[in-house]
Amino acid sequence: MNKTEIMNFVQDVLTEKKETPAFKAGDTITVHYKIKEGNKERIQPFQGVVIQRRGEAATETFTVRKIASNVGVERIFPINSPFIEKIELNRRGVVRRARIFYLRALRGKKARIKEKRM
Repeated sequence: MNKTEIMNFVQDVLTEKKETPAFKAGDTITVHYKIKEGNKERIQPFQGVVIQRRGEAATETFTVRKIASNVGVERIFPINSPFIEKIELNRRGVVRRARIFYLRALRGKKARIKEKRM
């Protein structure tokens, strides 16, 4: 392989994307994630609010935050991860920022995000 073929291959890999719904910060989504335990494999749903999306093309990631047993849990997912089975969009949220880190300091009803009307 010469240099141009390698560059074309790298460009194809970087622009390749899976089919994912259009979501942004403030939206509530469910990520169905494959987990391997020993020789078994199961799918675990992780539902929460999207805190941020960052990166571009193949290196893009998104952070999802949920409250589990009164403890905030955040998880970062690569958008092109082979372990993501599917992403479901549950609710569209109305926020004015691309990164809503202020949500970490809020508890209870203050941490609610308005739903976008269609």
